Amino acid sequence: MSTAHVFEHHLRVAASDCTVGNHVYYSRYLDWLEAARNELMRAVGHPFGALMESGVLLPAIEARLQYRGAARFDDRVVVRLWIQEVSRIKITFAADIVNADTGKTLVSAATVHVCTDPAGKPHRLPPTLLQTLESRVRTEIA
Repeated sequence: MSTAHVFEHHLRVAASDCTVGNHVYYSRYLDWLEAARNELMRAVGHPFGALMESGVLLPAIEARLQYRGAARFDDRVVVRLWIQEVSRIKITFAADIVNADTGKTLVSAATVHVCTDPAGKPHRLPPTLLQTLESRVRTEIA
């Protein structure tokens, strides 16, 4: 996979993420995607906290996950996240969650977010945010 416009968020699997069978509980991957999105937005100069303070929210309206393998306690994991698509009101993030030691893709995912105000009314992304995100859309096929 080309690394152009791919953001990497590294983590280690905590015991609290795992089931008694020692594999990561399926919904924890959504938490990891959220953490990676937070860090990507911080890295591009638009942290979620600042967006929220300015009245811009980006709630998820769709999530798709394809599970390909299991992460286990103490595994090193990389969330490889990129912007797949952006429009005036929506952002689609795509990701692969990968075992850092084996390189095996554990989960492929995409989440779609719509821009709203605090009352939940959809509105356009701020122009500077839209421009930043458009410049980071990953267009090449993996």
